[in-house]
Amino acid sequence: MVSGEVYNPEQWNNFFVLVGTGSAALTGLVFVALSINVKGVAKDATHRYRAINMLSGFTSVFIISSLALMGRQTYRTLAIEWLIVSVLAAAINTNGYVQGFRLSGSRYALSPVRVAGGSACYLAQVIGSLMLYFGSGTGIYISAIAVIVNFCFLVSGSWLLIVGTLNSSD
Repeated sequence: MVSGEVYNPEQWNNFFVLVGTGSAALTGLVFVALSINVKGVAKDATHRYRAINMLSGFTSVFIISSLALMGRQTYRTLAIEWLIVSVLAAAINTNGYVQGFRLSGSRYALSPVRVAGGSACYLAQVIGSLMLYFGSGTGIYISAIAVIVNFCFLVSGSWLLIVGTLNSSD
């Protein structure tokens, strides 16, 4: 049984519907935008890995939201799911930046602020999910705020990717 003191699914339902729907819509928009200029993405390592990071970031939010909306889950179940998805998304994100720096690509797109900010958001989701698992209701707030802040990085990163691929295709 879910403890209402730690996590009340009814109170979070609208949040997960909102961010899940938003992330699905944005994933589709980014995918279409990248498909239009696939040559520009494919020829630059930074653009390729940024595309992977943006798509996996939005997809991770959709997956977390979908899992959270499933019935009869305890706060510990949600915490484990959020932890697994966040760790995988963080690994993909980190690998993307490592590959972007390692391979030849657009260095202007590898801002230390963006690297640190996005990584901090994934780290906060991991910490928040661990806190939730161990019974702290504050954990879900930390993870949820991290998702919202990461949306800012994902949306702006998607825009920079699209603009960057257009600039590099000239």
